[in-house]
Amino acid sequence: MVAGHLRKQNGIYQMILSYYDTNGKRRTKSISTHLPVKGNKRKAEEMLQKARQEFVPPMACEKAGKEKKAEKKQLPFDKPENGLMISTPTAYKEVSISGTKEEILFCDFLLYWLHLIRSSIDESTYSGYQNVIKQHIIPYFQPKKYTLADIEHNPVYIQDYYTYELNERQVSANTVIHRHANIRTALQYAFQIGLILTNPADRVIRPKKNIFTSDIYHSDELMDLFKIFHGDPLELAVLLGSYYGLRRSEIVGLKWEAIDFVQKTITIRHTVTQAMVDGKYTMIYKDRPKTKKSLRTLPLVGPFEAILSQLWKLQAENRKVCKTSYCTDYLDYIYVDHMGILIKPNYITQHFKIVLKKNGLKLVRFHDLRHSCASLLYASGVSIKDIQEWLGHSDISTTLNIYTHLDYMSKVSSANAIIGILPVENETELSLAAN
Repeated sequence: MVAGHLRKQNGIYQMILSYYDTNGKRRTKSISTHLPVKGNKRKAEEMLQKARQEFVPPMACEKAGKEKKAEKKQLPFDKPENGLMISTPTAYKEVSISGTKEEILFCDFLLYWLHLIRSSIDESTYSGYQNVIKQHIIPYFQPKKYTLADIEHNPVYIQDYYTYELNERQVSANTVIHRHANIRTALQYAFQIGLILTNPADRVIRPKKNIFTSDIYHSDELMDLFKIFHGDPLELAVLLGSYYGLRRSEIVGLKWEAIDFVQKTITIRHTVTQAMVDGKYTMIYKDRPKTKKSLRTLPLVGPFEAILSQLWKLQAENRKVCKTSYCTDYLDYIYVDHMGILIKPNYITQHFKIVLKKNGLKLVRFHDLRHSCASLLYASGVSIKDIQEWLGHSDISTTLNIYTHLDYMSKVSSANAIIGILPVENETELSLAAN
């Protein structure tokens, strides 16, 4: 194993490997970890330990030129044609970039940044980044062969991409704003490590955000919906989405331990999501909800207590009938099929739409049942603040921003409350006095 130590350079950890060549001459090799100094000491030390173990000192050559060539071949990094430097040893699995901003292609840097952040963010978040960058941003920029320097000095290239998405592909402004966030964050890292001097994404005009207006089911429409889904595999999801306003991930993530039949409560604390990672769908299980406010305890009302009690007995019967064929991986979960397999989040979305179309019902998203729940709560006299707590929004402004119609309804109520003190009977006299 060769000697080595870490060095801080421009806010980034560098690995300095020290060795003697066959002529007895001491040499050093500097390899960037591409990790910011803050909060990454342990990870950098682990990378250093692997590099020390896997580094193969180059053999001495007759000429200095040949020695450099041999050294380049035997270093733990090889440079492929795409401009990325990828670690050859299987155990190392690190991706880095090489060259100046005039040499590094913008698309290559995005792939490098995507690889870099993978270990530091949630898998579901990474899935979103990966999908946007690989499926949308790179296909546009790759044929243009822009380098980081091109992007830095010509922010209009980024602006052209937004215009293309809005006008040519008819993408919504909100979607373009999300893609802008990805581009800006990646370029901010390039700025942080000194590859570029400014972030060009800060010099473009973002499209104006569209105000989202959700479609909802009113009470009579929900009654029809419940009849249609009675006996359907999605019945429980529809009921939980409409009454408790649960998110899809919260419904699938509901466990038996979250139900307190004694205290009559239901606690939302575990979520299950489905995301596309590296071209494959994967299930992501979390023991923490979307936000702190999402962790909430709601009353277990009589009808739901009866439904869940019946479901508990049904699952016990299915285990007896199916015996060894019954899946035991999800015994803790409530929302499983007759074979014990967890219902997938994407199935809820797809099957819900199919049933609506088949029965000629108004087409809404499954998530709009959550909005329908909010509207029913407000119509029943529940305050915006209490609706926020029921739905698990982190901030009341989130509730108002999503359910703008509720905010307007509250203003109407306020207007009606002061009508009684207005001098309506003297309206004509007031108009004359004004003239």
